[in-house]
This record gives sequence, C-alpha cells and structure tokens, in this order.
Amino acid sequence: MIEEQIEELLESINLHRSFDKNTPHIVINANKVLRSQVVEGLTIEPEELSDGVKARLRVEKGYKILQPVHLCFGMLPERGVQRIILEVQIEDEAEVSFLAHCTFPQAVDIQHLMNAEIKVGRKARYSYFERHWHSDEGMVRVVPVAKIELAEDARFSTEFELLKGRVGVIDIDYSTVCQARSSAEMKARIFGRLDDRIKIKEAAVLEGEASRAVLTTHIAVRDEAVAEINNEIIAKAPYSRGHVDCKEIIQGNGIARAVPVVEVRNPKAHVTHEAAIGSVDSKQLQTLMARGLSEDQAVDLIIQGLLS
Repeated sequence: MIEEQIEELLESINLHRSFDKNTPHIVINANKVLRSQVVEGLTIEPEELSDGVKARLRVEKGYKILQPVHLCFGMLPERGVQRIILEVQIEDEAEVSFLAHCTFPQAVDIQHLMNAEIKVGRKARYSYFERHWHSDEGMVRVVPVAKIELAEDARFSTEFELLKGRVGVIDIDYSTVCQARSSAEMKARIFGRLDDRIKIKEAAVLEGEASRAVLTTHIAVRDEAVAEINNEIIAKAPYSRGHVDCKEIIQGNGIARAVPVVEVRNPKAHVTHEAAIGSVDSKQLQTLMARGLSEDQAVDLIIQGLLS
C-alpha cells in the first residue's frame, strides 16, 4: 500500500521511472510519512501530528551534501488539509540544496499549509527549489510562511514555480534577515487563470555590512485572476545592496498589483527597484505572428519566456 502511494505520487511529477530511492529524500502523503532516506551529514527527523507533519532537517558543520535532497509533499485524496512544519538548521560551512515537489493531482478542495524556520550558518550555502503540480479544475490553497536567518557570509536562494494545473489560491509570506556579507535571492514564477488568486509577500532586512538581497517576481494573469505582489527590502548597514524586480502581464479581465518597497537607513547602502505591469509587448507579438504563430500562440510563448 505504501509503495503504491509513493509510486502514484512520483508518477504525478514524472519521477516514477527515474527516482533513485537511495538519494536523500522524504515522501509525505497527506499527513503520513511514507519513506525517508538520509546520507552522512544530513539528519531528517519527521514527526507525524494529528493534523500534519513536523520535520527537523539538519546539515552538520562542514558537510557538503552533493545530491539534491528531494522533499515530496503530496495529497492523493481529493479533499483535505496538509500542514507541514519545517525546522531547518544548516550549520557553519555546510552546503545543501533541496528540491521540493508539491503535488495534488486529484485536488477538488485541498489546503497545503507550510510554516518554516530556517537558519543558515556562517559561510553555509542553502538553496530551495519548490515546484508545484496541481489539478486542472480543483481548488488548491497554498499558504507557505518562512522566516529565514542568515549568518555572516551565508548564501540563501529560493525559487517557486507552478508547473501544472491551475493556481487556486497562493499566499506566500517569506522574510529574511541578512548578516554581514550574506546574500538572499528569492524568485517566484506563476501563471494565474480563471478566478485564481495570487498573493506574494517577500521581505529582506539587510542588517549586516555588505549584505545583499534580490527579490524577483514574474507573474502572468488572465481571465478573472488577481495577483498582488508586495516586495520589501530594508537596508540598514553600510555597503548593503538590494534590488526588487517585479514584472506582471495581464490579459482579459485579470488584475495585477505591485507594491515594491525600498527603505535605506544608511548613507552607504543602495537599493533599487523595477516594476512593470501591462499587456504583452506589441513588438514581440507582431514579430512572432509574422513568423506564422497565431495571436494566442504568440501570447503563450511570450508568457512562457517571462516565466522561464
């Protein structure tokens, strides 16, 4: 039964033929831990709760985990709530990358709630790539909240993308505090359709000297979809640098709103922002149509380029 559930989850993200169960990973269906695997230097301690799963992930000091650690969070039922609580500790001079697959292939009414506390040690490296697969017609509510602390010279990056299905509701809230010479990079790429709702709030506080942050959000909405993006960088320390980049394309009755906030509290700090909202570029559209594409095909190709 467990192996069948694992196979079904992996098949929904096209990994059922290529996934190596000896790679470091954890597989969760609804609120049940199906399987986990670790390697030297990596600890995964899952705990099943009555309404979710709590997992403690730790990479020991100086260890470099060469293989991506796969996190498969899925729900095979059509309805339900999945609550994931993550406590992540990347110790000094350690390195790791996580590849999170969140899949809800049969969703009719699903809630996926995540609350994460992430601490990245001195000279450590941490990356988190989150990919989502949703059903085409059902409603999935995705609500991830993360608080990140970066020690001196730490590197942190995160990416979020939806690969299949409709958005439903996505409400992202990530905040990062950066100490001296650390850097944070956060990216999100989402295409909203029908009556999807997209809300993204990302913030970085540059506490330490020469710390850096880049917040990049590329969104497309059409039909009746609505997107609201709030990106904020506060630069407190000398020689800290930050940039906010928000691009949104709207079609039909879609609505897009961008609120880039930059705040500088030190004369030697520097933060920039760029926000652009509108339809697809007319020159790009005409060029593609001149090469034989229909208007709809050309628009889809331009949006794919924005989100790639």
